[in-house]
Amino acid sequence: MANFVLVPGAWLGAWAWEDTARALGEHGHTALALTLTGLAERAEEGGPQTDLDTHIADITEFVERNDLRKVTLVAHSYAAAPVTGAAGRLSDRLERVVYVDSAPFAAGMRMLDLMPPEAADQLGQQVTAHGDGWRLPMPPFEVLSLSSSLDGLDEDQRDVLTARATPQPFGTYTQRLADHAAPGPGVDRVLIACRDFTGLLDTGVPMLAFLNNAPWRRFDLPTGHWPMLSAPADLASILHTAAS
Repeated sequence: MANFVLVPGAWLGAWAWEDTARALGEHGHTALALTLTGLAERAEEGGPQTDLDTHIADITEFVERNDLRKVTLVAHSYAAAPVTGAAGRLSDRLERVVYVDSAPFAAGMRMLDLMPPEAADQLGQQVTAHGDGWRLPMPPFEVLSLSSSLDGLDEDQRDVLTARATPQPFGTYTQRLADHAAPGPGVDRVLIACRDFTGLLDTGVPMLAFLNNAPWRRFDLPTGHWPMLSAPADLASILHTAAS
């Protein structure tokens, strides 16, 4: 059985993985979720100095502190950035990386590179106006839906997401990934693509083409961008299959 380390995306904490972790446990796996610095129950630990390196260190230290081996490291959304960085540090502790509706970051890349310059500028303005110069509040759903599918989230789940989300330390979006970040060649690579991402992969977007080829293994999950909330049992089933 696998040792899963589940890393939440922007604005989320370990709480978002509760149902998926429970389902993985029913499959016989060990599933541990962590909260990154500055988020959820660790919100007070964050500050203007919190950046991508902070979150990479969070993941690395979590695995080492728990003395985990043969780790399957799972990244949702934003977590692709720190997970890619941590994968380069975990060496022989790491067996597999799984990107959930996300993809690995290249050296020198940052989260703001995934959006048009005008959208990145708008985020910076929100941080200045509403986030004390260092925190990015979660946008309203009508804004999120422009870039991320809300499929599968019922009204109650949206309410939970709104109530429990915490502002994201903006330094995690502005700092670029170091050149040495990447998993080793022997690490199993898995992609779980949700509905919108599946469409991008199937239309042959050049920068994503490598994800359709070995050594990558791709699984499709027909739900929106937050499958740990909208389809936790289905997500756990795919993770179980990938690790088996």
